[in-house]
Amino acid sequence: MTTFDTWESYFYPPPDHTVLRNLFDVRDSTMLRKLEYRATNRRWSELKADPTLVDHTFDAAHVRAIHKYMFQDVYEWAGDYRTQNIVKPGAMRGFADVRTGEVDRYLTDVQRLVNTTEWGRLPRIEFAVAAASVFAHLNQAHPFREGNGRSSKAFMEHVAMRSKFKLDYPRVDQAWWNRASASSCPALDKYEPVPDSLVPVFRAMAVERAKPTSREHSPLSASYPKSPTQAAGRAPSPTRPQESQRPGRGYPSSGQGIER
Repeated sequence: MTTFDTWESYFYPPPDHTVLRNLFDVRDSTMLRKLEYRATNRRWSELKADPTLVDHTFDAAHVRAIHKYMFQDVYEWAGDYRTQNIVKPGAMRGFADVRTGEVDRYLTDVQRLVNTTEWGRLPRIEFAVAAASVFAHLNQAHPFREGNGRSSKAFMEHVAMRSKFKLDYPRVDQAWWNRASASSCPALDKYEPVPDSLVPVFRAMAVERAKPTSREHSPLSASYPKSPTQAAGRAPSPTRPQESQRPGRGYPSSGQGIER
């Protein structure tokens, strides 16, 4: 078993030192990306079909369980916190430090925000505000070496199941999502994220669930919250509001690599 205690330990030794160690033992980064997305998309579909595959405790254990389930076929360290500090772009300052010691603090705030919100009572705009705050804290925690975006989206689907809405991610393009996420980073020397840029994103993605019919007998379809895979049909894509945020540029490490 590999010990992942340095930045270099996550990668194969030279000449394959740009490729993350993986359970496929693939040494080509393009091929790894294809296999990774195929495997994680399959696992994400399984989570959507059966949300009970992980416990919805909305704490650090919940976040880690999602990541472990989604990336179990790809990385030995699936579900484990990253061991290295990283930085990522933020509109409020050049780059935002994401230190390993702050992960649990942010995830504790995530659980508090989820558990103190009456999700089932929220109209769309208030849902967007609450969801943006939860995601901003989760995004700032950035618990894993790889796969934070995908596992965070799955976590937010579980949060949305407490509400009258589901999240239709294709309604928002990736560039807008990335800019809004980068803009939510804390200001210089501050702890609190700034979720304002994410509010219109979550408002655009929030689609009200169809009310159950008498023919629906599943426990998940009988009442809110329902599985995010239900409520067939998709609303037309909304017009994207004008934004002033500068484009995000990915998540560079502390000068040694790129975290995707």
